[in-house]
Amino acid sequence: MKLVRSTLALAAIVFVSVTTLHAQDPLPSWNDTAPKKAIVAFVEKVTKEGSSDFVPPAERIATFDNDGTLWCEKPLPVQLFFTLDRVKALAPQHPEWKTKEPFASLLKGDLKGALAGGEHAILEMMTATHSGMTITEFEKIVADWIATAQHPKFKRPYTECVYQPMLELVAYLRANGFKTFIVSGGGIEFMRPWTEKVYGIPPEQVVGSSGKTKFEMRDGTPVLLKLPAVNFIDDKDGKPVGINEHIGRRPVMAFGNSDGDLEMLQWTAASSGSRYCLYVHHDDAEREYAYDRKDALAKLDKGWDEAVAKGWTVVSMKDDWKTIFPPEKK
Repeated sequence: MKLVRSTLALAAIVFVSVTTLHAQDPLPSWNDTAPKKAIVAFVEKVTKEGSSDFVPPAERIATFDNDGTLWCEKPLPVQLFFTLDRVKALAPQHPEWKTKEPFASLLKGDLKGALAGGEHAILEMMTATHSGMTITEFEKIVADWIATAQHPKFKRPYTECVYQPMLELVAYLRANGFKTFIVSGGGIEFMRPWTEKVYGIPPEQVVGSSGKTKFEMRDGTPVLLKLPAVNFIDDKDGKPVGINEHIGRRPVMAFGNSDGDLEMLQWTAASSGSRYCLYVHHDDAEREYAYDRKDALAKLDKGWDEAVAKGWTVVSMKDDWKTIFPPEKK
C-alpha cells in the first residue's frame, strides 16, 4: 500500500511538472529566438484586459494558409498528388485522355510534361477529377486516399508531414481565445474531411477554393453534385475576399509562406488596432526543403520584401524551429 501511495505521489509530481513546463513554454518546438518571443508578446498584450491593445475574444481571428504553412507542400502540393492519382484511377473511363494533354503525358509517366501547362494544366486536371460525384462521395474518396497515401521523400502519411511548431502555435492561440481558420488556395472540399483531426480546425472554419455544385434529388434523396466548373479561387487577392465572405471579420493574426498569401497579410495588417503577420521561410534543405524567391509554385519574393519593410515576422525553419514534424507514430 505504501508503495502504491509513493507511486501515485511520484506520478502526480511528474504530471504537475510537465503541466508547469508547458504553461511556461507554450511553444516547446520553437527555439527561443525573436519570432517565438514576438508571438508570445503579441498574444499576451492583446489578451490582457485593461491593455490598450486588448482584443475582445469574439474578435480574435487567426488565419493560416495550409500548403507550406501548416504542412509540407514539396515536391508538389498534396492535393496535386491526389489529383494525379485520381487521373490514373479514372483513365479507363476516359479513353480520350490518351491523346489529350495534360492527361496524355501523365498517363505515359511524364510528370514534367503534364505540368508544362502550368496552372491551367493543373486546373484542368483538378476540374476533371473533382467533379461528377456528390460531395459525400468526394469526401469519402479524399478520406480513403489520405488515410493511405505517403509522402515520397519522408515515407510518412501526408497528415504526419505537418509542422509541429505550427500545431503548437494553433493550439496556443486557441488556448488564448482565438478562433483559428484555414484560408488556403487548396480545395475547400479536399481539406474539410481531415483538418479537424489533424489541426483541430473544424470544417466550418476552412476557407478554400471551390468548384460549383448543384442541388438535385436522387431516388428521393437530396444531394449536392460537384460540377466541372470553377466557383472561386481562394488564392492571392482572392484570400481577403474569401475571408470576408466566409468569416466576416478581419483577422488579428495571419500566417503564410508565399506570395500567394501576401494579400491576406496586407488585408490583416491594414486594419486598425494591433495586428500580427508572419511568413514561414523554407530554408532547411536537410530536414525539409529550401525554396523562396525563384520557386515556380510557391514563390516568396514580394512578400519577403514587404515583410522586411513592414516589420512582419519571418520564421527561419532552420534557425527558429527545433523540429519540423511530429514524432513518427508507431
